[in-house]
Amino acid sequence: MMNIVRRSSLAQRAGAGLLLLLVVFAFVLPLLWPQDPLRQKLMLALQWPDLSAPFGYDHLGRSLFARLTAAIRLSLGLALISVLSAMIPGILLGVLAAWRGGAVDRGVSLLADTFLALPGLLLVLLLTALVPDSALMLYVGISLLLWVEYFRISRAIARPLLLSPAVQASRLLGLSPWLIFRRHLWPEMAPVVLTVAAFGAASAIMAIAALGFVSVGVRPPTPELGLMMTELLPYYEEAPYALLQPVMVVFLLVLSLLLLAGREKA
Repeated sequence: MMNIVRRSSLAQRAGAGLLLLLVVFAFVLPLLWPQDPLRQKLMLALQWPDLSAPFGYDHLGRSLFARLTAAIRLSLGLALISVLSAMIPGILLGVLAAWRGGAVDRGVSLLADTFLALPGLLLVLLLTALVPDSALMLYVGISLLLWVEYFRISRAIARPLLLSPAVQASRLLGLSPWLIFRRHLWPEMAPVVLTVAAFGAASAIMAIAALGFVSVGVRPPTPELGLMMTELLPYYEEAPYALLQPVMVVFLLVLSLLLLAGREKA
């Protein structure tokens, strides 16, 4: 058991360190060395790295360093906001359903089952078709997909806890629902919910990249990792290093979040 915990702790530290490096690269370095990710220098198209563009240039002569930092900010920002927007209502609805039971529980569970019955990718595609070229619709679609998982987890954890003697005593003492949640429910939910949040952020990043790869969601010239892959794919023979960069960034982002989740293996 100690070996499992130790391996999990090492994986979480490695994931946190890798994610921190990516955050510094995407958010801190552009402040120290600002570059325009949309500026084109056609004479430098697909050129090798130099002092002004340490990662080289894309097919339109734009700095890959500038575009990668902007793309990471977009993907991480959308993923984290989507996870938070799904987590908060999901937890609140799950606790409400477990607390009230009866018609409230059945009604919210039916709503969750309705969302589960919809193919996730189809829901996002419908929203992005209604408002094309919008990162907002990506955010809304991913949030609508993720909240059900938090609802089901929080409802399952809250049900037995609300029947426990400690919670019953707190209710008899007249403690507020918020205080009961904070003292009795959240400490038990937090490890599971935060692990699911890390997996959810990784899934969101992969979904954003996949949709960008098929030109759904944000459109050129917005820097986005999946869109960058699509743009650079025709030039894989002339500049394979350029195509490899957004692929590696997606891999590192997802790997860091999965390690941070700390999934234990026997």
